[in-house]
Amino acid sequence: MAATAREETAREETALHGNLRGPHHAPPALPPLTVERLLSRVRKPGRYAGGEWNSVAKEWSEVALKWCFAYPDLYEIGMSNLGLRILYEVLNDRPDVLAERCFAPDVDLAAELRRAQVPLWSLETRRALREFDVIGFSLGFELVANNVLEMLDIGGVGLTTAERGEAEPLVIAGGSIVPNAEPWADFMDAVVLGEGEDAVIEISDLLESLGWHRRVSSPTGEWHRGVDRATVLRALARIPGVYVPSLYRPRYLADGRFDGLDRLDDAAPASIVGRIAADFETRVRGIRQLVPNIGIVFDRAQIEVMRGCTRGCRFCQAGMQSRPLRERTPEVAVAAAEAILRATGYEEIGLTSLSTADYTYVREVATELHRRRPEAVLSLPSTRVDAFTVELVDAIAPGGRRSGFTFAPEAGTQRLRDTINKGVSDEEIASCAQLAFDRGWSSIKLYFMIGLPGETIDDVLGIAAISRRVLEMGHRRHGGRAQVKASISTFVPKVMTPFQWDGQDSTAEIEAKVVALRKALHGKGLTMAWHNPHSSIVEAALGRGDRRLGAVIRRAWQKGARLDAWDEHFDFDLWLAAFADEDLDPAWYAQRDIPIDEHLPWEHLAGVVSMEFLLRDRKRALAAKATVDCHWGPCSDCGVPSATGFACQTGEQGPRQMLVRVGEEGRSFRYVGPPGDARRGLAADEPAASETAADAAAAFGGRG
Repeated sequence: MAATAREETAREETALHGNLRGPHHAPPALPPLTVERLLSRVRKPGRYAGGEWNSVAKEWSEVALKWCFAYPDLYEIGMSNLGLRILYEVLNDRPDVLAERCFAPDVDLAAELRRAQVPLWSLETRRALREFDVIGFSLGFELVANNVLEMLDIGGVGLTTAERGEAEPLVIAGGSIVPNAEPWADFMDAVVLGEGEDAVIEISDLLESLGWHRRVSSPTGEWHRGVDRATVLRALARIPGVYVPSLYRPRYLADGRFDGLDRLDDAAPASIVGRIAADFETRVRGIRQLVPNIGIVFDRAQIEVMRGCTRGCRFCQAGMQSRPLRERTPEVAVAAAEAILRATGYEEIGLTSLSTADYTYVREVATELHRRRPEAVLSLPSTRVDAFTVELVDAIAPGGRRSGFTFAPEAGTQRLRDTINKGVSDEEIASCAQLAFDRGWSSIKLYFMIGLPGETIDDVLGIAAISRRVLEMGHRRHGGRAQVKASISTFVPKVMTPFQWDGQDSTAEIEAKVVALRKALHGKGLTMAWHNPHSSIVEAALGRGDRRLGAVIRRAWQKGARLDAWDEHFDFDLWLAAFADEDLDPAWYAQRDIPIDEHLPWEHLAGVVSMEFLLRDRKRALAAKATVDCHWGPCSDCGVPSATGFACQTGEQGPRQMLVRVGEEGRSFRYVGPPGDARRGLAADEPAASETAADAAAAFGGRG
């Protein structure tokens, strides 16, 4: 009888866990022959094969909690994302957690999966998405909305929180567009605001402690988790920076405007502030970066040398919401860059940030890396016009290759650049172009936006004037080989920026400006690329939308919307039909100027930059007044200290000094900047409860 009981227990464990080597859930992977047959029928099978250098395939039965990072775009885009590479390593460094990856299937594989009734799988061990404990979506662009639903549907996961059974995985989102998570609210069990390195660890610890990873059998033969979904969601809502949409219900006025949110549970906080990762300056994650199977958009190693930006471009959501600015010391940056190159085998490494040329030690890091690894190629993906110098060129590419060079004036006249707080002059643009031509570049790409708040036709024609001037400079240096390409995009208002209240130009207005530009932009070596404004309308509508747009996203997906971030797939008529089916108008969301006293659908998702600052800076924009970069100039009182705990003090010698709250109650401060300062790492004495950040700064010799 004992042997029979043991056999019965073994059969039950096998039914629950598949081939069992350890104590945890381990369902069988998809059969290799099935995968091979499917991949033989699609373009670029390397997108779905897995097995990349530095990928991690853990034994499922030995690991408690299983994550799948689902990037809702094609492999070539997702594998270029540094955030995914970092979080993948953060979780896989833990023995009790595994993280695998899945990317949006192209239309050919999606059709094959549906035809064969095979679920979408992870790259590492080829398990179906429904088998994981957590699916983590990285949302970096509004037009990936339908890809999210496509991946969930083919992966065997319910599309909305309400449709998911107790056994299905949690679906959690993060990324640069979640400052307004409302259009995604029905699809996401939880949303992580801000930086994710610490948050994913805290979420993992919580889920394990609650038993979310456990599989428990029932008399019916079905299984359920060790804790119910409602309990988990209430617990997640208590983690700082985590938003659980199902714990809130929106209200609307009779005319359709948003009127506020009702909290449905005591666990739901009134507002949620985004996370700031700890120890960015002294700790580098993402050393063992994944090396792709096929060519990707940014096929190189990457190291983030600086996080945050204080330039204050008024159209830039990332610059407003990634504060406070934090820099890595040159010693840390150089050592990490060397380690990344060794771990990946790449010969090129990008020094990344929102504005890398502003990194205090960019020349020192570049020079030292060239000294240690002269064969390595360095790149700066983001270079500002007013930071491009001879010294920087020689540090980044001493005698190196010269192909195309790109920078972004954004607007065609000084008045409009002051309005958007771009902070560069016509002469700085000319000086930058001349330097590029003199140092060997023969081709320059200029990025501009049209439809910016306050723009006139003279501003638009200023784009042509700048482009022609730059081309003439190139002709004098390189003759007929000189080329200038003006790349034109449509302004998209982003939430939590000073322009969040400003609507887009109408399609007719944008098209008229494009016609005028085409007439003005002519000449040998001068070309213009124009981004389709219809996709910008959908982008803006989803970006400034409320929870009702979840139904529009679902309708568009049901009608066949796929891979809308790619021009060859985007179908504006399909989106218009989806909006019409829900009795909503995309222009109302995208092109309407929002009164400043109107409730905003995202106002409960508090940004690190305060609403008071955004309104104050918007007034300066209306007066075409620039706001000084607080990295070097006076404090602009943007609200970062109260939101994040960082106390910013501006010194006359620049750059600013920063303190971070430490201690269980956050009542003391540790000095964390600027890099290289001898006081780094020192801790202040425990201040009194009423002590301000300025008082604490004074304890370190900072200016109060």
